[in-house]
Formats: sequence, structure tokens, C-alpha cells
Amino acid sequence: MSTNFFTLVENQISQVEVLMKAQVNGHHPHLQVVLEHLVSSGGKRVRPAVALLTGGMLNADDDRLLKLAGSIEMLHTATLVHDDLIDGSLLRRGIPTLNAQWSPAATVLAGDYIFARAAAMAAQTDSIEVMQLFAETLATIVNGEIIQMFTSRGIASREDYFQRIYAKTASMFVLATESAALLSGVDEAVVVAVRQYGYEIGMAFQIVDDILDFTGSQSTVGKPVASDLRQGLVTLPAIYYQESHPDDEDMAAVLRGEYNHDTRMTRLVAAIRESGAIKKALDEAREFVERGLQTLENIPDSIERQALFEIGSYIVDRDV
Repeated sequence: MSTNFFTLVENQISQVEVLMKAQVNGHHPHLQVVLEHLVSSGGKRVRPAVALLTGGMLNADDDRLLKLAGSIEMLHTATLVHDDLIDGSLLRRGIPTLNAQWSPAATVLAGDYIFARAAAMAAQTDSIEVMQLFAETLATIVNGEIIQMFTSRGIASREDYFQRIYAKTASMFVLATESAALLSGVDEAVVVAVRQYGYEIGMAFQIVDDILDFTGSQSTVGKPVASDLRQGLVTLPAIYYQESHPDDEDMAAVLRGEYNHDTRMTRLVAAIRESGAIKKALDEAREFVERGLQTLENIPDSIERQALFEIGSYIVDRDV
């Protein structure tokens, strides 16, 4: 990722990765191998970058900020381990997932361990407020996964969709921005502003991910095209398509719970790609980003603030 905003925190991200790898010192050697693999297997590092830039903009203590960034990326890593197991994914970014190599029980335990070490890192910020927010975010993520598993399949509802992507993605961006502000000792108005920035860009980030789920190829996305829809999860492009094509029988079949028919699903994905639904979803992502950037208007200008603006452009312009 060669964007300017990442270059600004590149050295700090390297320090964050060192902190993450050190979290298994003195524990089972298999955990060392797993964490080395997970940390080294790529990832955009957008969440820790957002935390580092927000804290830098607001003059947070560097050491505490690094530990916050590490805890957030480890939390994200743990959720991916469990997500891949829940979804039965054998590849992520073209690399074999942990559950492709370990038993389900061992994979769950590894994810649990990473959650625990993430919490330990968050505690090293010496902020009760950050720890509380970390715990609330973890609860939000897990609750969202349970709701998605039991009640969200076959539902073409914007309300349901936005609740899901807040729990899945935006909540962690909120954790990154709000926690960085809490470590900075700024007044409540600034905390509220950067929290809202995290919410808006986090929502946009997941909308674009859901767009790429339709527009990308399996080789670049690292999983089957329209993988969510193939599991009965209706994301924003499909919601827009359903609204403009209420009589589409293939879409109606998905809403009835019939989403395992490969020919029908291939036809539906092609129809969604060829409709205006993709552009409409991207326009909505851009609106989220624009609202997010507006929240920073009253914060003094700095290179970190400019970088947070750049992240907005990156989110809606990325290809994978």
C-alpha cells in the first residue's frame, strides 16, 4: 500500500507488528508460528493507521498509541480467524487460512488466544475508558455475527444491512478513532467528532468491500465472487438491485432462502453487475466518506489530518 497516509505511519506500523509478534513470547510454539503467519500474510493495516494518525493529530503519547494500534489490529486478526472458520473459507487474500490447516477446535482456540492478547495490549494503554470501549466493541462484533448467523439471511433490508456492517467493520474504526482521542486528553467535542469520522469511513469501507465482492475476481478478492450472496447475506448492491427489480425471480429465490443454486446465482450476480446498483452503492459510500471528512473541519490542520482526508479517498477508490 503506497498511499501517502500509510507512508506517514509506516515506521510506527512496523513497531506495531513487532509488538504483535511479541504477544506470544513464553507460550506454546504453535501459537508463535500462527501469529507470525497471520501478521506476515498481508492486510491493509488501515485500522491501526487510522488510530495512529488520529492520535498523532491530537498529540497522544506515542508509546500508548502504539499499544492501542497493536490491540486493534490483533482484535481484527482474531475476528478474521473466527470469520474464516464460520464461513468455511480456505483462502484469504489467496493465502490458506488457519482453518485450512488446523482443526476447527484448534482454530477457535487460536482465535480466542489472539482476542485475549489483544485485550492485554489494550490494557497496556493504562486507560480504563479505552479498555471499556475495547470490551464494548468486542461484544458488538460478536453480537453482530450471531445476529447475522441466525436472523439476517435472506433479508433485503437497509436497516439490517447497516446494523450488520456497523457491528462487523465500522465499530472497529470507531474504536480506533475514539480510543486515540481518549488517550489524547482532548475535550468531549473533539472525541465526538473523531468518533463520527471513524463511524462514517468504517461504514464506507465495508460498503466498498461489499461492492468488490461483486466486481472483483476470485483471484484478487481471495474468495468466490458474491460470496456473501451465496450464503444468503444481501449486501447493499443486491439491496439496490432488488429495489429496482422487484420481480426478478433469481433475487426472489435468494430471499426465500434458495441461494445454493449455482446457475441461478451466476445469472443473478451478472444481472447485478450490469445494473446501476453497483454505482448507486458506491455513491452511497462516497456520501459516508464526505460526512466523515466534514467532522474534521474544526480540528486544526496538520499532516495527520490531511492523511485522514486521504484515507477517505483511498477507501472509495481502492480496487481490492
